Amino acid sequence: MTLDQDTIRRTVDGLMPAAERFLCKLISFPSTSGKEHELMCWAAGAFEELGLEVTRLPLADSIKQDEDYSSPVPDITYDGRFNLRLRLPGSGGGKRLLLNSHVDVVPPSQGQVKPFEPTNVDGVIHGRGACDAKGQVATIYLVLAALRQLDVKLSGDLLAHVVNEEENGGNGTLAMVRAGEEADACVVMEPTTNRIYTSVRGAVWFRLICQGKPGHSGRAGDTVSALTLARHAMDTLEQYHDDLLAASRGIALFDKYENPMPITFGRLTAGDWPATAPARAVVEGVLGLLPNKTRYQVMEEMREALDAAGDSRLKDRVAMEFMYRHDSHVLPPEHPLAEGLRCCCCGDWQLPVEVDAMTASCDSWFYNNQLGIPSVVYGPGTLAFAHSNEEQIALSDIAQAGCVMTDFAARWCG
Repeated sequence: MTLDQDTIRRTVDGLMPAAERFLCKLISFPSTSGKEHELMCWAAGAFEELGLEVTRLPLADSIKQDEDYSSPVPDITYDGRFNLRLRLPGSGGGKRLLLNSHVDVVPPSQGQVKPFEPTNVDGVIHGRGACDAKGQVATIYLVLAALRQLDVKLSGDLLAHVVNEEENGGNGTLAMVRAGEEADACVVMEPTTNRIYTSVRGAVWFRLICQGKPGHSGRAGDTVSALTLARHAMDTLEQYHDDLLAASRGIALFDKYENPMPITFGRLTAGDWPATAPARAVVEGVLGLLPNKTRYQVMEEMREALDAAGDSRLKDRVAMEFMYRHDSHVLPPEHPLAEGLRCCCCGDWQLPVEVDAMTASCDSWFYNNQLGIPSVVYGPGTLAFAHSNEEQIALSDIAQAGCVMTDFAARWCG
């Protein structure tokens, strides 16, 4: 079904005050991973007011037994919580389109003032989650509201998953995938800065647990500093990363980036006194991976690198755990989903959109790889502001994405 662009624009513009109120309300909830329940209860009511089919799909602690469960945040519980499945039903016979985004946010950044009090500065909304990814959820709200107001008669269903815990490794989307879903295409909504990501790198989050032999600094020959072990282990993994990067060249869309799959050491805890060799050090970090390797291959090779480092202490005294394991996802740029969305952006709405590779990981691989639903990543805003003390999104970006996705959904679903 083709909608008149002027009609779409007028409808979206008329709904923008409601979308702004929706977004600001979402930002006001301090919904860090594991603490989204109050927001989800409110959002369910807001979507129900649009006249949608809204299903609260329950979560359960049993998800912790799933091999793809991620655990960088300890002691989270699931019983009593839920994800949202939204459905604008079609009459039948058309293709189904699935949208996905998340309501959880990372903790406030250092120097971020009143992160959960949204402010509008010249049409730009500031606050934690503004672009990652509550602005994306507001875009889903806008698209569904526009299609309802336009009384569009779709042939295929338009579906949306609004989930918990993307920042914690994708446990919300994991639960949706395990519950099962059928769709002909999926758009995972993240801030993409005028890009359609058809390739998304994978990642493993790891924990190194280093066991030393503590003692006084004056007895160096009798002690083993766990902190020194941690430094050696980090050096070894950095060398493994360099070798992996060299072996991962020549992959379409990723190759233009100097380092599309970095290793980052994000946390180190060790010791309790400057003059004592610490007994224990814990390092946590993330290593990206490209489509030439699976998560399982990289995990095994990281362990092998430590064992083969030439320092027996790394083998005997350093244990490795993995808290998050995502494969890459790849969709050919010429796939009808990617090409159709690109043409809608560039041809119909005159937006300078580029098909590209995403050098971060997200939930798209669950749908693309595990359910076989062709997937891309696309949405308003820029990743440059995500997780920062300047997190923001322009309302004009949300409106533009709302127009594009309303138009594309009507065309795709027929």
